[in-house]
Formats: sequence, structure tokens, C-alpha cells
Amino acid sequence: MSRKGKVLVAMSGGIDSTVVALMLHEQGYEVVGITMKTWDYAASGGGKKETGCCNLDSFNDARQAAVDHGFPHYVLDIREEFGNFVIDNFVEEYMAGRTPNPCVLCNTHIKWAALLKRANALDCEFIATGHYVKVREENSRYVISKAKDLTKDQSYVLWGLGQESLSRSLYPLGDYLKTDVRQLAFDIGYKELAKKAESYEICFVPDNDYRGFLKRRIPSLETSLADGNFVSADGKVIGKHKGYPFYTIGQRKGLDVTFGKPMYVTKIIPETNTVMLGEEHELQQQKMMVSGLNLIKYPAITDGMSAVTKIRYKDAGAESVLDNEDGMVSVAFSHQVKGIAPGQSAVFYEGDDVIGGGIIRNVIE
Repeated sequence: MSRKGKVLVAMSGGIDSTVVALMLHEQGYEVVGITMKTWDYAASGGGKKETGCCNLDSFNDARQAAVDHGFPHYVLDIREEFGNFVIDNFVEEYMAGRTPNPCVLCNTHIKWAALLKRANALDCEFIATGHYVKVREENSRYVISKAKDLTKDQSYVLWGLGQESLSRSLYPLGDYLKTDVRQLAFDIGYKELAKKAESYEICFVPDNDYRGFLKRRIPSLETSLADGNFVSADGKVIGKHKGYPFYTIGQRKGLDVTFGKPMYVTKIIPETNTVMLGEEHELQQQKMMVSGLNLIKYPAITDGMSAVTKIRYKDAGAESVLDNEDGMVSVAFSHQVKGIAPGQSAVFYEGDDVIGGGIIRNVIE
């Protein structure tokens, strides 16, 4: 029996999760490695090589690290658990004119649930991942806060985790810079891993072509929605588009129409297959509604609560005031913010701590 306890480590085969497994092993935990296969890209009809976290090379890299250091490793096939929920939501959100965030949904409803289920079966007290984030206990609640390396901080994508998941999760990289982690991998002897490029693709869209993915899922999409209207804010038709699901709020490139000045997607109206375009200043908004809340630091949002709200992963965040309204939370920013996209996550911060988050439902104009 380990003096620290038994921990199930999610190992993607990448540098971060590998270093976490070896770090915990060195610290005296009884480590069990697990690599989750969420998606078989060949099943989607994609023409490019499978990449990212679900390819054979990644599985082998994870297994080799476990063999090198003498702890068990398993490959867990969760394609069935993953597929219907995450993929169907991804497609449904685009068909509703929204921009989904499938990684948040997967973390919240699939990966951590799968990890905890297997941790219980293997008598593991903890689970661990290579996310750059910190978790602490405060006032009988487990609180997520930003990592030391703000350029790698992943607190935004973990807002959906519940207290049970957080209470059993270890995040050893929260106090490290990415450069430190690469050096650790190099020092341990994993020189190639230390130089390994990171994958930022959605696992089931490894070629980053979500439009192609939608076309493969709904073969009639390209013809049934072709020749929709681009319109200006006053309703004037200013061009034709290929179908509203193929556009996202803030998009400028790929419109295939010349206007003589930069134009951006400002609104998507699925009911009429309409995409509204405007100049950059027309992307500025000041209020939105957020639903599907998960609260972390506090058990409830109090009306008038101040928070810094992020509307996308790389967003710096903006000062805002939160209020409860019709079962959702209204977010009023102190100044206009650019490109609020329904379907994306809104995450509320108090300093470095995550208050909670939800899904952007609509913009209040």
C-alpha cells in the first residue's frame, strides 16, 4: 500500500499527463495509468490521418512511460459513452445557430464521470490529469483557481466539474510553468517527448474542418441550405452564403464575398437561413444571458455580484455584474465586449478563483 494513496492518472501520451504520472509516482503515490479512446476518426469519413489524443502513437507513448516506471496502464474505450452525447450536441448546436464548446461538455459529462467510475472499480482514491489549474478546499467547498502559468491556464474549460469530481482530483501542474514541465521531461530522459508538439484540435475533428464534419454527419446539409442570404443590420440582402451552420460569430475570412471593407458575422438566424454581417464595431455588445450554470466557489449567485467574465478560452475577461433572471444569470459588462457567441462558455472569476460558469444563451441588444 502506497503511503500517499492510489491515483488513476489520465494519460493522453502527451508531455503534460506523462510528467504528472511520473511526478506522482516519484512522490510515492500508487499510480495507475489510463488512456481514454473517445473517438475513431475513420468512422467520420475524414480523409486525413488521425491525430491528437486518440491515435495509436499516443496510446503507445503513454503505455511505454508506464512500462518504464513499473506501474500498470490501461486503454479505456469510451467511444460509446462519448459519441451520442458530445457529437449530437456538437451538431445540434451548430444547427441551432450557436457555436459549441465540445471539450467543456466532454470534461463535464464524460471524461470525469468515466475516470471516477474506473477509479472506484480500481480502488483509486484520486484521479489526476495534466491540466494547468489549481484546486483547494475552502469553506467546505473545492475551488478551482488559475494556474501559475497564465499562458497555459485551463480553468476556463473545467468550470463544469462538480464538487465530487474536484474533491478527488489532483492537478500537479498548477504550480509549474510549461517550460518547467518540458525541462522535467527532458531531465527524466524523455527528450523526444519534451519537444513534442501540442494538439489543440477537437478530438473528433482532428483536421480542424468542422464544416466538413457537419457535411459528413448530415449529407443533405450542403444542398438544402445553400444560397442563403447575407444581410446587413437594416435587413438589406448583400450577398449569398453556403448555409448558416458554416459560419460563426466574429468570422471575417471565408465569406467568399467582397465588400470593399472588412465585414464580420454579427448574428446567425437559423429560422430563415440568414447570416447578418457588419463592421467590426457592430460586434460590440454589453449584456448577455447565461444558462446551464455550475457554481464552484459559492453555492449561489447573489444579485449584483461582481465578477470578471471570460467569454472564450483566450479572452482576458471583463468586469461585469451578475444577476439572477428567469432561471438564468444576466451578465452586464462594464464596457462593450467583442464577439459574444451563443453556445460558448461564460466563466465568472473572483480574482484567480472560478465562481462558476455556464453556456451563453443569447445577447441582449
